[in-house]
Amino acid sequence: MPIATVAGYEHGPLPTRRGLLASAGAAALAGQSTTDWAGVLSRRARALGGPGLLHSYDVAGEGDFDRTQANCAYVYDNAVAGLALLAAGDRPTAERIGDALAHAQSHDRFWQDGRLRNGYRAGPAGHGAYALPGWWDAAGARWVEDGYQAGTATGVVAWAMLLWVGLGGEYRASALRAADWLESVRGPSGYQGGWLGFEPTPQRLTWVSTEHNIDLYAALTALGRAEQAAHARAFVQSMWMAGEARFATGLRPDGTLNTHSAVDANLWPLLAQGGRPSWEGALGWVLSRHGLPVGPPARMQGVDFNDDRDGIWLEGTAIAALAARRLGQPETAARFMATLRAQTSPGGLVYACTTPTLTTGLSTGLDTHAADFLYYRRPHVAATAWAVLAQLGANPFLP
Repeated sequence: MPIATVAGYEHGPLPTRRGLLASAGAAALAGQSTTDWAGVLSRRARALGGPGLLHSYDVAGEGDFDRTQANCAYVYDNAVAGLALLAAGDRPTAERIGDALAHAQSHDRFWQDGRLRNGYRAGPAGHGAYALPGWWDAAGARWVEDGYQAGTATGVVAWAMLLWVGLGGEYRASALRAADWLESVRGPSGYQGGWLGFEPTPQRLTWVSTEHNIDLYAALTALGRAEQAAHARAFVQSMWMAGEARFATGLRPDGTLNTHSAVDANLWPLLAQGGRPSWEGALGWVLSRHGLPVGPPARMQGVDFNDDRDGIWLEGTAIAALAARRLGQPETAARFMATLRAQTSPGGLVYACTTPTLTTGLSTGLDTHAADFLYYRRPHVAATAWAVLAQLGANPFLP
C-alpha cells in the first residue's frame, strides 16, 4: 500500500456492515483450497522480457484514480511481489524485479544517494534514468507527475531492502547503499517518514511510523547493521500500548503519540524478528477493532484498513491470515483465505477491497487531517503478493 501521513481519527460507533463481500456468498467462500496467485505474478513479470516493474493496479479507466495509477509501479507492491515469488521458488522472476529496483536506485534522474522513489513507470526497466509515472493533462496541455509517487517513504525503501537481502549476493550492495541513505532520515527516536514532492527541494516528513520502523528493523537486522536495527526496534518497542495490547501508529510531526489503529503496525511486529510473546495480543486487537462482519471471530471474513469498518481491505486480510496461521489460529486463517479466493479478479489478481472505495483515515499530503487516501476496488499486486505469502505461510520479514 502507499505509505501516507496519518490523519487524526475519532472513534465512533461500529455499525454492522452487510454485503461487504461483493458477489461472494457462502458457496464462493467454500471454494478451492489453493489459487495460483504466484503463477499470475510470475507470468506478468516474465512478460516484461527482462528487468522491470509490475503495474500496481489493473485500472478500469473510470476517473482520477485510474488516470493517475495507469502506468504506476509502486516500489512497495513490487518488492512484496518479489518476496512472494522468492517464497514460491521462482527466483529468476524475482530477480527481474530486484534488478529493476537496483537500476532505479543507481539511475535516478536526480538523486544519487541510495534512495528510491515511491513509484516508477511500470514496464521494462530500459536504460538510463528510470522513468517516473505520470499522465497527460489535456486541459493544461502538459505532462503531470504526482508528488507522492516522486517522493520517498522510508518504509518503501525498507521493503526494497528486504527483497535485495532475500536475493543475496550482489544485491546486498544496493541494500547497503539504501541503509547508508537512512541516516538522512534518522530521528531522535526511530527513523522519520521520508520526503514528499519533487527534486531538488522535497518536503521532509517528520512524523515517525511504527510500521516503517518494523520494516527497517527486519531489513537492517538481516544486513547486519546492528546499531541501526536497534534504533528502529527501540522505537517500535516504545509504541507498545500494554493497557490495550496493541501498538500505536507512531508519532505525529509535533512529537505527540498517534493512537490511530492500524492493521500493519499491529501485525507486522508479530512477523518480524524479535517479537515478544506479550505482543501476540495485537492480533486480538486487530480482529476486535477491524474485523468484518462485526461479531465474534468465528464470523469474521476479513479486516478493514481502519476501524470505521466500511469494507474489507484484502491486503490486510492476507496479512491477518498469515499472522493467524503463525499464531496457531488456523480456522481464522482459512476463513480469511477463502475471502481472498472469492475476491480474486478474472485476471488472477486479488482486488484491493470489497467495496467501490475504502477509507483509510490517512492523508496523501502534508495536511495530516485531510484523510484523502482511499483504496479502490481494482485488482492489486500487493494484495495478491500477500495472498501468496499467506498461502505458503512464508514470512517476508525473514528473507
